[in-house]
Amino acid sequence: MNLRNICFLLTLLFIPSVVVAQEFNCTVVVNDEQLEGTSFDYVKPSLEAEIAAYINEHRWTELTYEPHERINCQINITLISGNQENNFSAETVFQIRRPIYGTTTETVSLILNDGSWQFNYPEGKSLIHDDLQFENLASFIDFYCYLFLGYDFDSFSPLGGTEYFLKAQNVVDLAQNESTIGWDRSSNNRRNRFVLVSDILSGNYDELRTAYYNYHRSGLDTFISNPARSRTEVVNTLEAMLEAKRRSTSNFLFDLFFDTKSREIAAIFQDADTRLKLDVYEILTELDPGHLTEYEALQN
Repeated sequence: MNLRNICFLLTLLFIPSVVVAQEFNCTVVVNDEQLEGTSFDYVKPSLEAEIAAYINEHRWTELTYEPHERINCQINITLISGNQENNFSAETVFQIRRPIYGTTTETVSLILNDGSWQFNYPEGKSLIHDDLQFENLASFIDFYCYLFLGYDFDSFSPLGGTEYFLKAQNVVDLAQNESTIGWDRSSNNRRNRFVLVSDILSGNYDELRTAYYNYHRSGLDTFISNPARSRTEVVNTLEAMLEAKRRSTSNFLFDLFFDTKSREIAAIFQDADTRLKLDVYEILTELDPGHLTEYEALQN
């Protein structure tokens, strides 16, 4: 049983009346500046409200969340084009956050950019959740909500998010009979939704997912009480990730991690002793060469 489940069970034991709340507290922002003409004026306010309500009011798990336990997230949607049939293309940036134990602050646990979303959205359309049918707007949101849950649960217990990654995989499977971009296994884009969830569920990346858990639970969650031990745990995590990366065939999941965490890692070690900072920098030069500018201060 993972940590989230244990916390929920303890809550049920000691609080006689539990307020049932959904899993997400998500903000949705739509940018429609690239759309031309007044016929699309309805899209921004309607789509923001519809997606936010769909995410925040649906029950995505069988667990009971209190309001303060909801997963904070933000979705920024930039509409690139639209036509008279109300077909739109968009780029979307997702961010989810997780509380750090013993503090009032949060860590960004995932930042992800999806540049290949096409959907139909006529005025007055409502989103309907259906795990058995694919629909290019609702299913896109479903996929990422299950992905968010998977990452969140992975941060609280080793491989704890598998149930939700499998639900995201189910959305991908439903999409295989549709001719829409971003879902196809044969796509030239080797970093689409199909590849993302396939990599996550591949046993080849279990070590990376376990390292993701260790980073949050043994690293961030212990930092306030014992910074030295926390830094040691983060170093151990980075070393484990390096070994996993040397054996991997794709950097996709590693790049997602460091696109999200590079600045935070640099901040963790900014007050460490010089020897430790140099050791960490040496690991990161191989593990995350794409963000070396973030780590330059570790050489001082």
